[in-house]
This record gives sequence, C-alpha cells and structure tokens, in this order.
Amino acid sequence: MTHAASKDDLRVSTLFSFASHTVLVTGGATGLGEIAAQAFIQNGSTVYIASRKESELQSTTARLNALGPGTCSYIVADLKDKAGCLALCEEVKKRTDRLTVLVNNTGASWGDDYYNYPEHAWDKLYALNVKSVFYMMVALEGLLSKGADAHHPGRVINISSMAGISTVDVTTGEGGGLSKPGHGTFSYGPAKAACIHLTKMQASKLAPKNIMVNAICPGVFPSRMTNFGLEKYGDSLALGQPTGRIGKPSDFGGLVLFLSSAGSAHMTGNAIEIDGGATLTGWRGKVGSGSTGESKL
Repeated sequence: MTHAASKDDLRVSTLFSFASHTVLVTGGATGLGEIAAQAFIQNGSTVYIASRKESELQSTTARLNALGPGTCSYIVADLKDKAGCLALCEEVKKRTDRLTVLVNNTGASWGDDYYNYPEHAWDKLYALNVKSVFYMMVALEGLLSKGADAHHPGRVINISSMAGISTVDVTTGEGGGLSKPGHGTFSYGPAKAACIHLTKMQASKLAPKNIMVNAICPGVFPSRMTNFGLEKYGDSLALGQPTGRIGKPSDFGGLVLFLSSAGSAHMTGNAIEIDGGATLTGWRGKVGSGSTGESKL
C-alpha cells in the first residue's frame, strides 16, 4: 500500500514558489498594501499596485523594482465607487490576461464624536472597505479563473481588520480615533465585519470556479491609518499586546504569501486573525513602571 503523500512534492521550494504569480494589490503604494507588494516582489512575482496618488505609486514602484527580483508597475485608481473599480479592472486587463492573486487592500478609517458622527463617514467607509471589494472580485473573476484548477486555484485576499471582530477601538482615523473620549471609528468596525462576511459569501460562490477567497484581520500594524495612534499612544498600544510588540512587516507579508501559496490551495472562506493574541487573551499591560493603571486602547 502506498502512502498518500508518496506522489506529492512537499519541498518548501515547491509549496512556496511565487515566481509565476501575477498580482494586483489595491492600496499598494503605502502601508500594508506596500508590504504585500514587497513580499511578492522579493519572491519574483509580477506585481501591479494601484492607489490614488501617483507620486506615492512612483516612489514605491521604484523602491520595489530596485529590490527585485520581481517587477512592479502601477496604475492610478480611485475605488470610491463602482466606476472607479471598473476603470482599474479594465486597465489591468489591458496589461495582463491573467491574475493569480488579487489583494483587496484599499480602505479607509474615520474617527469622530459618537454623538455627532457624520453620515459621509458611513458612506465613504462602506464604499471603500466593502463595495470596492465586491466589484473588484466580480470584474476580475475571468482573469483569476484563467488557467486555474482545483490544485492551482486563483486567490483573493481581502484585508479586513480585528476591528471587524472586536469592539476594542485600536485603529485611529481621520479626525479623532484614540485622541478624545467619546471619539471612535464607529463605521470602520462594521464595514470590516461586512468585509469578512462578503469574503465568506464570495468564497462559497467562487470555489467551484477554482478561486479561493480569504480575509486577513490585522491588529495593530504600522501604517498611515495607525500613525496618529502610534505616535501618541505607541507605548500603550504595545502594552496591550501580550507579546509586548505590535505587528511588523514579516508578520503580514508572510501570511499574504502563505495564502497565495500551494500550501493553502485548499483554504477558502477564512478570516485569519493576526494580532499577537491581544484580542483572544484580553491582555492589558501596565502603563509605566510601577503603575497600577491599565493601558487603555
């Protein structure tokens, strides 16, 4: 009797090879999107990054191409509405006839007064964090399914947040966040929760077409979105981690690569938490040496 694994090649070089990947990363010029793009570039992939600001796209593209061995190019895009999403997808189709990975990372946050929370903060965040994810997947389904089979499926990675799971407000946004009592990112968490559920719905729909759809739920990582909080409350945020540190690029980049690899070809519909155990443990470190107060996140 032969073992089931006897015909499989389980070497790391086979399971985690990325040189044949063609990847689109939205929001790829900065923050977590830039980390994802770099992970693919440093492992030989062809990467397209998209965001609104061409100057940032140019500098990031130059930096990543200097790293190599993969190649990076950019597309200026604004995913605030369906038309913007479709315009990006049409441009992608002009440049390649196949995508192996779509990283839906475009998003925004908004912090404000709970009792005077602006309606446009709901509209903007649902448009960027939920609606754009849907329309990108719909429009790029053909490119993601081309050449895909049950053993080599296309991949969609939606970047959600621990804010979509936990009610602890750890993400700062425009106009507030951690800065004032009564302020918070009240539309951000619900939008990111919707992103997780959309991931599960699309995973169910697209699995028969050999496209795997998963979500990553980061906790606190360095990015433009968290810069304000990290500058003012960095020590407290670190104390809120049982590991004593926040996330770093290798934590996020490694997970993105895994979800794009042959090693995860049978995974879909998952929302993977990556917060160092902060939410699970409810850990709260002490603020300052000798202090009896708990850190407030």
